Amino acid sequence: MSNKIIKIKKSYEFKKVYSNGKSVANQFVVMYYMENNLGFNRVGYSVSKKIGKSVVRNRVRRLLHESFRLLDIEIKIGFDIIFVARGKIVEADFHTLKNSMRKLIMKTPLYAGNER
Repeated sequence: MSNKIIKIKKSYEFKKVYSNGKSVANQFVVMYYMENNLGFNRVGYSVSKKIGKSVVRNRVRRLLHESFRLLDIEIKIGFDIIFVARGKIVEADFHTLKNSMRKLIMKTPLYAGNER
């Protein structure tokens, strides 16, 4: 059982989720999601240059990815999900970020609890 997370990398895939998907947000991240009719989830992370220099942006990306990896078991299958970092994210530690991502997921139809 490979738990490899498939990432969204192409800009047209990001645009598709932005234009056709729904979104929820909190102070740290905006989460866009839409059904992808595939048998797996795909995830993308967007961290703008406003967040900071490359070291900071890459750290934020790593935190987002690790939080998602741990929350993945609570998410239904068949969605494209994009997390967009907001300015306050640099103040958040790992656990704060993970909890805020969990709250966003719970607000949406993506949340499956532990039924997966």
